[in-house]
Amino acid sequence: MPRASLEKDPREVAAMFDGVARRYDLTNDVISLGQDRYWRRATLAAVGAQPGERVLDLAAGTGTSSEPLADSGVHVVPCDISLGMLGVGKRRRPDLGFVAGDAVHLPFADESFDAVTMSFGLRNVAETQAALEEMLRVTRPGGRLVVCEFSRPTWAPFRTVYTEYLMRALPPVARAVSKEPDAYVYLAESIREWPDQLGLGRLLKDSGWRDVAYRNLSGGIVALHRAVRPVV
Repeated sequence: MPRASLEKDPREVAAMFDGVARRYDLTNDVISLGQDRYWRRATLAAVGAQPGERVLDLAAGTGTSSEPLADSGVHVVPCDISLGMLGVGKRRRPDLGFVAGDAVHLPFADESFDAVTMSFGLRNVAETQAALEEMLRVTRPGGRLVVCEFSRPTWAPFRTVYTEYLMRALPPVARAVSKEPDAYVYLAESIREWPDQLGLGRLLKDSGWRDVAYRNLSGGIVALHRAVRPVV
């Protein structure tokens, strides 16, 4: 299985996630020390979807983030570039309408959704602003966006420890729990190169989103960015 480079070619990214699909959720739980569950709950609360609303869940992977939305009466569409991830999810939840799609070229009509959410996937897209503009296109005026993504710890001493964990400790841990540890080397590298909280906020504004705000989780290891499509 090839490891995606930081050029983030969509075919490489898809192939990499295909290779880790079967044990992806378990490996994330171990590597994050269970924090991923907290991050998912916080993201769901930020989306605030009501029964009957249409929500696009991008980088949905195996559908872990889509399941609670569907179970609460939301019309959720899980979408991911990795067919392997979608296949694992479809076997577990055949009732969900999984869709294969690239965030830069979404296969949906304009203004199709009340909300769009993307967790830990925007970092893997080659053209970040193009993806944010696509999300804007498929969101109705007044609709909302929630992006949950790795970010920059706010306390400098902890930031140093965290960076050391990413680059030195994460690969050995990944080797112990995953047959494809190179994917998690890419994970560490992509997190290190990703913009901080304010940097992503600027990208959102430049892409046409308004009322941009963010909330730090786990001391800034992860940030929830929220935004609204303007009503013209």
